[in-house]
Amino acid sequence: MHSFSVSPRYLAASLVKNRRLMLDLARRDAVGRYKGSLLGILWSLLTPLLMLTIYTFVFSTVFKSRWGGGATAETASKGEFAVVLFAGMIMFNLFSECVSRAPTLILSHANFVKKIVFPLEILPCVTLLSAMFHLCVSVLILLVAEWLIVGAVPPTAFLLPIVLAPLCVFILGVSWTLAATGVYLRDIGQTIGIAITALMFLSPVFFPVSSLPERFRTFVYLNPMTYPIEQSRDVLVWGHSIDWSRWGVYTAIALLVAWLGFGWFQKTRRGFADVI
Repeated sequence: MHSFSVSPRYLAASLVKNRRLMLDLARRDAVGRYKGSLLGILWSLLTPLLMLTIYTFVFSTVFKSRWGGGATAETASKGEFAVVLFAGMIMFNLFSECVSRAPTLILSHANFVKKIVFPLEILPCVTLLSAMFHLCVSVLILLVAEWLIVGAVPPTAFLLPIVLAPLCVFILGVSWTLAATGVYLRDIGQTIGIAITALMFLSPVFFPVSSLPERFRTFVYLNPMTYPIEQSRDVLVWGHSIDWSRWGVYTAIALLVAWLGFGWFQKTRRGFADVI
């Protein structure tokens, strides 16, 4: 029986070797979802704008949510509220798009499973690259909106890729785990949407952590999406630099999750063909 390596070195070599294949598949995936639609790829612009408008109205007008302006000033403008809200949405949507597709990732590419030479481990990376395209579009919208509404974009916005790096590693770890498990336990694909929705409302997407009672904040910080959401607002909106100690801890945890997820994927992939 063929054995698949769980070594990080093997993974790195596979990603480097198959980088062009990943880019081609990601481009096909990102553009293919709009194939046949009237507006085509313009939906990648319209969808985040529409959701931003809805969420801004609901949480700034109906629920009267407010953020502090980085420190003490209250965010009164709905436009400023939208910028803060959108920054959190961008990070969560990256996680949501990848993780929601992960349980059916192998099942939807059954033709690749039969090909021994196809590197199945790159499929979560393809989904991540496709989602990164939509993230880049959303970040562009955010920066333009911030420039129009606030009047300036903080120079710390260039630090966003550093904030994103450990989140992407964490997402890959979760995706490898769910992709492998979803082959054997099909119910995951049916329940993952509920779990992601619950996680969204438990994450500081629509509220600042500082608005919570002290006794609840510890639980919020255990949420894996809390750090990237808060840090993205720091660099994109408030003009604060990265909290390097928290970044280091989060990166270490993300690397562990990725290694465990990849190990699980490699250990279970030998049975994919039999189950599918």
